[in-house]
Amino acid sequence: MHNMSKATAMILGICTIIGLLGLGYLLKTAALEYKQFERSVTVKGLSEREYPADIVIWPIQFAFAENDLTKLYALVDSSSVKIQNFLKDKGIDASEITLGSPAITDKSAQQYGSDNNVRFRYTGVQTITVYSKNVENVRQVMSALSDLGKEGIVFTGDNYQAQVEYIFTQLNDVKPAMIEEATNKAREVAEKFASDSHSRLGKIKQASQGQFSISHRDKNNPHIKSVRVVSTVEYYLAD
Repeated sequence: MHNMSKATAMILGICTIIGLLGLGYLLKTAALEYKQFERSVTVKGLSEREYPADIVIWPIQFAFAENDLTKLYALVDSSSVKIQNFLKDKGIDASEITLGSPAITDKSAQQYGSDNNVRFRYTGVQTITVYSKNVENVRQVMSALSDLGKEGIVFTGDNYQAQVEYIFTQLNDVKPAMIEEATNKAREVAEKFASDSHSRLGKIKQASQGQFSISHRDKNNPHIKSVRVVSTVEYYLAD
């Protein structure tokens, strides 16, 4: 009976040792597989394209000066009519033209400074804004605006309020194709990395799409927009 108990204990001990060895092997294999599963590479893909702006906002600002307020307003009205007629004759629709209120300064009403050397008591500016989807036509009209300068209209274009603005509004239409292009370029980089490291490219671990940016192609061509997006993709790697 004693011998049987001793034999049973030995068998249990051997089984325990074998079980622990097997468990250790399994844990080691699982750890190696887990470590291999965690191998990854993070890459970026860029998509950049150029598109023409589809909306133009053109503020036409002109200045005026007079000593008689009645004559000043008559001058403003006359100049405004000339500019609007000029724009319409050049193919710009009346619905695309907006007339702002004149900003007039009375030099004699200013608190500081001396008015002794002021030639004109009243000065001011008026802005007529063109908002159009016919960008090319408006750009052609811009180059011909100097003709009105020969009629005594003084244009001002050296301040922020008179800067022309070009807008691209078709971003939602081009987004899918650009995202696809950026993702494909990211995969090309990842495949090259996997090949160089003697690995295989696995599934996507995670991905993030960067924000779209729209900027002028260059300072001389603000009507041409550069649209870009960067996609960041992390891929699993396998031997």
